[in-house]
Amino acid sequence: MPEILRMPEVAANATDAVLAAWSVPVGGAFAAGSTFVEVESEMAIVDVPAENAGMMLRQLVAEGSRVEVGSPIAVLGAVGEVVGDLDAFIAQLGITGGPEARTADLAAPVTPGEHGTAAPSGGIEPEPDHVRQFSSPFARKLAREAGLDLAELTGTGPEGRIRRRDVEGFLAMRAAAAPSTAGRPSPRRTVVPSPAPAAFGAAEYVEEPVSRIRKAIATRLTESVQTAPHFYLRGSARVDRLLALREEINSGGTIKVSITDLVVKAVARAHTLVPALNVTWAGDAIRHYARVDIAIAIATDAGLVTPVIRGVERLALGELVAATGDVISRAKARRLQQAELEGGTITVTNLGMFGTEDFAAIINPPQAAILAVGAARPEAVVLDGKVEVATVMRVTLSVDHRPVDGATGAAWLRVFLGLLENPAQILI
Repeated sequence: MPEILRMPEVAANATDAVLAAWSVPVGGAFAAGSTFVEVESEMAIVDVPAENAGMMLRQLVAEGSRVEVGSPIAVLGAVGEVVGDLDAFIAQLGITGGPEARTADLAAPVTPGEHGTAAPSGGIEPEPDHVRQFSSPFARKLAREAGLDLAELTGTGPEGRIRRRDVEGFLAMRAAAAPSTAGRPSPRRTVVPSPAPAAFGAAEYVEEPVSRIRKAIATRLTESVQTAPHFYLRGSARVDRLLALREEINSGGTIKVSITDLVVKAVARAHTLVPALNVTWAGDAIRHYARVDIAIAIATDAGLVTPVIRGVERLALGELVAATGDVISRAKARRLQQAELEGGTITVTNLGMFGTEDFAAIINPPQAAILAVGAARPEAVVLDGKVEVATVMRVTLSVDHRPVDGATGAAWLRVFLGLLENPAQILI
């Protein structure tokens, strides 16, 4: 008996999502637990696994379409199942497939591992060359905007099908090889001349459409500024010993620790020593957490994301380095799961690698704080009445005044700065 696949709620309270790509063509079989559709939320692309083994009978939605949560997107059947009148089955449910719907050849049952001769998914068309080269509509759109010939790509989808991830990966590699804007997808831009000549020549501007992730960032940060009363605490620490510890660890060759890794570990330690900051605001209650979950701000081509590392206080430094490296690589490839972007009580954002000395950041709701980390620079400091040169790092703690008082934030910052100056305590 065929069954309807509906758009899942990949993000909490989401009303819609974009069907990014079909991983299984029409007429193709899939195993239980395998990915058969990729769904794009505001902040991530989510692989949706199949609950049971089956066969793709019909795709009701084309790739790249925005679909309401709960709306039908496909008709599934058992492997090898033959349906006499699929149209009648769909009509009984009041569902229309639309012009992009694709149906399997139901007269030729498909066995596991075979895709048969059915048309590929999402309106895929073979290239006019002798070799049939399948590609998704969204992949073709990205390639067209980037001026990219699909013949240059190798598809990773079924039957060598080129998908969105293949185009984005190729463009990322080409951009890395030539550090310029060449090779990146060019967003649709409109150059609008000034209606009247200005005194110093005609003014122009470039208009770039706003992506879903940028809209999500704008919405969340605007909400944060409007609803969370921020206060800011600034401090500095001599980090020569911290840098020496990092160099000693890295010289061993087993792991490569970054400054951010040590800062995150220090934040977790400070949260265990001052647990009153390990909270979130819940409107009519303050939630206190036994585990320390910390978000890390990561800049990607699509925008800023903040995946959460869970239970940092229990992780050994090597485990933290591995976890951080994993989320950074998947964040840049937009392969984070939605659940990884939710939760946490504090975010660490580090702009020190850009030479930024001091800045304040906006809290990521519903978290209680965000720590902005600046560059470590040599400065003249007074030690025991003498002027000496030391490496100084400045940080700014932005705190939500609803769950946290100023004295609590100040106590936490004092402990945190002490940990940076005595880094052996971070590893306890």
